[in-house]
Amino acid sequence: MSDKLEAYLEEISHFLSGRAEREEILSEIRSHILEKAAEGPGEFTDAAVEKAIAAFGPARKVAEKYLDDRPIIAPAYKRYLFRYTTLLFALHSFLTVFAVVFKKDFILFPLVFMPRLGVIEALMYLPTAFLADLGIVTVVLYFITQSGKDVKLPWPKFAVDLDEVKPPTKSFWLSRIATAVGAVIMLAITDFALFLFAKHHTIFFVNLNWNDPRPLFTPDAGRRLSMIVIAMLATSTMALLAKLLTRSLLVDVVSNVISLALIGLLLRQPLDNLFAVESAERILPKIKFGIKFTLLFIALMITIDLIKNLVVLGRRKLAA
Repeated sequence: MSDKLEAYLEEISHFLSGRAEREEILSEIRSHILEKAAEGPGEFTDAAVEKAIAAFGPARKVAEKYLDDRPIIAPAYKRYLFRYTTLLFALHSFLTVFAVVFKKDFILFPLVFMPRLGVIEALMYLPTAFLADLGIVTVVLYFITQSGKDVKLPWPKFAVDLDEVKPPTKSFWLSRIATAVGAVIMLAITDFALFLFAKHHTIFFVNLNWNDPRPLFTPDAGRRLSMIVIAMLATSTMALLAKLLTRSLLVDVVSNVISLALIGLLLRQPLDNLFAVESAERILPKIKFGIKFTLLFIALMITIDLIKNLVVLGRRKLAA
């Protein structure tokens, strides 16, 4: 038997899965190549085998031909990929917020281990958690598909599936006008905030007397917080301006990610000696929890919107 043929079959085997299936495919390819080599004039030689191999094509392309009708996840289960991933990640997100707020670590064996997390660590952890949840669901559906059994997967009907919702059709110009109005308003707010920051080095004041404004925060804290808030306003403004040119959900995804990072920076700011007003400084211990809870709630809402956008993008890729 030609060493070239064995090396060729070995290369093809790297692209195949399942021992029984792999052996069956390799046996069929070997027969085709030997049959092709025997058709030529003259004796059956290694040169004839090499010529038949060259005609057969690259190993990866040959393997792909045999795998065309063998999907990794059966089409009937593709909807469940995002159903279960979204459900699992929603639980993961809730537990992450719980771990941050109460500063506890806990285990839900064998599904989840939640370490004690800070705010920045939690924001970095959530994308990894989403990928882990997606991977778990993918592996389960892969093994169900490979089993060849007709498995009816459960799905509680507590909500309507995203792909069953028919969004109302919007007028092209009406939607563009609404976006343009929003962009103009956000641009005006951002410009006004930049004007205040350039003049007073803060955008937070106790009074509305523009001739003699009193800053709410100490100079360093006011400068840091103002820069972060202005960056958040600028992010929203740029997203609205981008939507005038494209309706791609990637704009929303990028905006969500930047907003989460900026909220993380806000939560990282020290709250001690924050206010320049003595009365506000006295009640600071009472409002610390409220500030953190509000920012975490906003971060959770942005995270939910981010996951929804990623799910819709994923479904569109699958449909394509």
